[in-house]
Amino acid sequence: MRRRWLAAPFLLWSAAFIIIPIFMIIWFALTDQSGSFTWSNILEMGLADNIKALALALLLSIAATLICLVIAYPIAMILAGKKNGRNTMIAMLFILPMWMNFLLRTMAWQTLLEKNGVINTILRVLHLPAVTIINTPGAVILGMVYNFLPFMILPLYTVLSKIDREITYSARDLGAGPFQTFVKITLPLSKPGMISGITMVFVPALTTFVITDLLGGGKVQLIGNTIEQEFIQGSSWHVGSGLSLILMIFVFISMVLVAKYDPQSTGTAIGGRP
Repeated sequence: MRRRWLAAPFLLWSAAFIIIPIFMIIWFALTDQSGSFTWSNILEMGLADNIKALALALLLSIAATLICLVIAYPIAMILAGKKNGRNTMIAMLFILPMWMNFLLRTMAWQTLLEKNGVINTILRVLHLPAVTIINTPGAVILGMVYNFLPFMILPLYTVLSKIDREITYSARDLGAGPFQTFVKITLPLSKPGMISGITMVFVPALTTFVITDLLGGGKVQLIGNTIEQEFIQGSSWHVGSGLSLILMIFVFISMVLVAKYDPQSTGTAIGGRP
């Protein structure tokens, strides 16, 4: 019982900043200005502009997640194959940017990509044509990939580093080539890390609005921006909560996937290691 009391601060924190806010969102989503029950706030998602914003958010977040997966997997494999001292140093290089404020990191990319930014200045010096990336969906995807890539690398690295190398060595001894070993052994065993990384990237990418505001310049409207505008500009907490409730469905789906492929229950025991 004494040990259970140690969880009291966490339970209070969860109640104050997770459970109560969720119930507030549900309350505002299902009521109108007078406090009467209504479905109209949730049905606002059916408007053409909101459907377009949600579809674009899904498209960009899926693209950013796939790009992160393609980039992170070989990096995680390289880290897993290094000795302890070297892989720790390389992993720190990816973690260090996370110590900087999220807003500052995104603003740095705004400075790099703008019309008279660092990249275009260098291109002009080299007598190369300037590129127009800022205020486009490509810039938003770039910002998502840069900010959320470590969330894909770390779970993949954790799972790949726990795969017993004897399994891959046995496959090679039995005649399997490198590609066949990867497809038949490494890839299936790394599935928990992939699911965890995909969830950790997809959910914040789907709900983001800061990256879109800074790198999209107001020309790229995602569902996160719509919700922000409802809360701040339109002062319509009820509609904003209704749209947020729809987004929570995707969060719950991600939680179900994580629970099914939980790295803590399956990935950490790969290859017989504890």
